[in-house]
This record gives sequence, C-alpha cells and structure tokens, in this order.
Amino acid sequence: MDLETGQSKLILSMRDVARCGRDMPGMQSSPMYLKHLLFNTDGSRFVFLQRWYHLWPTLWPRYTRMLAADPDGGRLRVVDDNGYTSHFIWRDPAHILAWSNQPSHGYRFYLLPDGEGKIEVLGKDAMTEDGHCTYLPGREWVLCDTYPDRQRLQHVYLFHVPTGRKVPLGDFFLPPKYQDMLRIDTHPRISPDGRKVCIDAAIGSEGRQMLLIDIGKCFDPGAGR
Repeated sequence: MDLETGQSKLILSMRDVARCGRDMPGMQSSPMYLKHLLFNTDGSRFVFLQRWYHLWPTLWPRYTRMLAADPDGGRLRVVDDNGYTSHFIWRDPAHILAWSNQPSHGYRFYLLPDGEGKIEVLGKDAMTEDGHCTYLPGREWVLCDTYPDRQRLQHVYLFHVPTGRKVPLGDFFLPPKYQDMLRIDTHPRISPDGRKVCIDAAIGSEGRQMLLIDIGKCFDPGAGR
C-alpha cells in the first residue's frame, strides 16, 4: 500500500502460497493464514509463515511452512517445509535463524538459507528451547529468551556464536494468572547501539512493564567474553 495515496495491490494470494512447493496434509482443503512478515537486512526479500489445521475444525494438528518472496511477490519459494517452524530472525540478506524441527538434531535453532545452501544447527547444546531470537549488531551475539519453565521463570540470555558461550541476563517470574492470550512473553529486543536490552515482564502488582537491561559492560575492553 502506498502510504501517501492509499492505493494498494495484491502481491501474493492464498492460492499462490498453497500452490508453492510440495503438497502437505490438509494444505489444499483447510483454512490457512499467513503471519509474521519480516524483511531481510537489506530490504530485498521478506519471509512469512503459512499455517493451517489439518483436521479442521478441531484445530489439530497445526502445520507451518516458512516462505520467502521479493517485495513484489516474485521469486516465491519455500524456505522450510518440515511442518513446524517457530520464531525466527534474518541473520543477513540470505540466511534466516529459526526454531525448527530438522532430521539432523530435532527441535533446535537452525540457519536456513533463502535459496541454495546447507541448513546448519546453531547453539545445539546451549539454545535448546524455542524463544524470541535476534542478532546483536555485528552478528557475533544472539539475544534470546524462553517460555516459562516449571517454576514459571522466563530466562533471557545471550549466545556467543564463535565460542558457543551462553550468558544469562536474568530469570523473570511470570505469575500464573498470566496464561494463554494474557501471557507476557519477554520479547527481548536490542537497542540500536547493541548495549541495552528491553524486555516485557510482570512486576508485582504493577502488571505488565517494560524493563531495560544494560549489557554494555559485557563488551567493554577487559570485560572478557
């Protein structure tokens, strides 16, 4: 849509998406939806998730595919069709870090190529849970979180790609009253200079709050890695 004129045009249809790649159970006959559109780092491609429920209207099982296309809808291709793709972020214009289920290591974070290339696992022994991932400037560090564990703690951490080191940033309690659609995911995001992390969290009786975590000292000279 042109924000100045209000004119809009369709670049991809549900039919386009359903006909791309191999057929999967229920994909041609079940209601589907598209979500989580995200442009790559140079604006030349965007990625999104296609989801549908095979045994509609029971809402189970749910299938997911990841697809990517040019801004005009051209060069539409399937990036991940294992049936389960979750949180993701572009590392660069041609690679996507995503939580997926691949034959090599099962449920883990993987670098998925947008096109030709090899799928690689990332943080195999450190990043073992699904979470909201993002790269810090320079792509040397990954910021991520987890869903609540049995103690209702959400863990926010950094992962150092070259060394495989995991650096905890905090454990945040999510009261039981925050469930399902009312839950509060931490959604960690990095400041433009890469020295502060902003998260969402429940703080006592004050409810949902935004918190800042200063991580700048981790990268100062002499701080160590």
